[in-house]
Amino acid sequence: MKIHEYQAKEILKKYGIPIQDGVVITELSELQAALDHVEKELNSKQFVVKAQIHAGGRGLGGGVKFSPDRAKAEENAKNILGMTLKTHQTGPDGQLVRKIMITEAIDIAKEYYVAITLDRAKGKNVIMASTEGGMEIEEVAAKSPEKILKAWIEPGFGLQAFQARQLGFGLGLEGEQLKQFSKILAKLYTCFLQTDAEIAEINPLVVTDQGNVLALDAKFNFDGNALYRQKEILEFRDIHEEDPTEVEAAKFNLNYVKLEGNVGCMVNGAGLAMGTMDIIKFKGGEPANFLDVGGGANVETVKNGFRIILSDPNVKAVLINIFGGIVRCDRVANGIVEAVKELDLNVPVVVRLAGTNAELAKEILASSGVAIIPADGLADAAEKVVAAATGGQ
Repeated sequence: MKIHEYQAKEILKKYGIPIQDGVVITELSELQAALDHVEKELNSKQFVVKAQIHAGGRGLGGGVKFSPDRAKAEENAKNILGMTLKTHQTGPDGQLVRKIMITEAIDIAKEYYVAITLDRAKGKNVIMASTEGGMEIEEVAAKSPEKILKAWIEPGFGLQAFQARQLGFGLGLEGEQLKQFSKILAKLYTCFLQTDAEIAEINPLVVTDQGNVLALDAKFNFDGNALYRQKEILEFRDIHEEDPTEVEAAKFNLNYVKLEGNVGCMVNGAGLAMGTMDIIKFKGGEPANFLDVGGGANVETVKNGFRIILSDPNVKAVLINIFGGIVRCDRVANGIVEAVKELDLNVPVVVRLAGTNAELAKEILASSGVAIIPADGLADAAEKVVAAATGGQ
């Protein structure tokens, strides 16, 4: 689960990490009070107006504006709140800005990048730091990988003081700034662990003209499977920032992720789903989605799965690939028949069933009278669905 910048800063503040502070508003009627707060409480006569959406590149898209005075802040706020902001992460349709943050302006001397995540290859948490603050880390990795410093944390030992110092030295920090950096890094690592974060990122972490080190912007992604024990963080969820189809799928306990292809996939089990998408690509097709219906697939599950898949207008054919272990194939077959009849499908449906009661399931499908393309084996299913999606070309 992702959260907004202002929410990420609330978390950092809770852990004692200094931030660029401000006020969030959702209506222009709140603007004057927000500007008053920044002027009086934060003692700043200059402002930054920042769009709050779950996407990077806000500044390049016109969603972050420095405002040298109150009048310019009012103008920028009116322009940004309610705009459709387009960045490299929003897609071509952009994202509606429903909230903006009015912050204090900071005099920046230097910018850095700091993040903590799990290195799955090593099985350890890794801290990454770079002098290229303000840039996307993927861009830095592609163009200047030598500028990314890394420190791996040994499980059970935690972040060691010498590791924080080494990273700080690597960034060219010294004296008071090195001390501040080390403290921030220790607090960020504690925050990362205690919030079940998948990534905790400060970009940029800045040194001000006054010599203070603080978080100018921040981003968190949280482990969705751990949210049951992160009640406060769960309250930060903003479904307006999520794909509406994925939100709808979650209501039916379906694990759905929209992709860019034209072959809809309905599979049980994440591993089988990944394998199915791989072989579709191997056969020359492009998956339109990841959809795992889970081990308890039944008639209603299949119906809802079809509805979710077909809500994507790019889908030209659907592949149902079910292994009957916990779930019986005949139950899935009945669900397929009912769904095809009820939903009046107008796209080809390829079905591959294997496992418990697979032969009975094939009989159900064969005698159903509905237009279903049977497949023997995964390769055969992939070939048939790709051909169906491309009109046999």
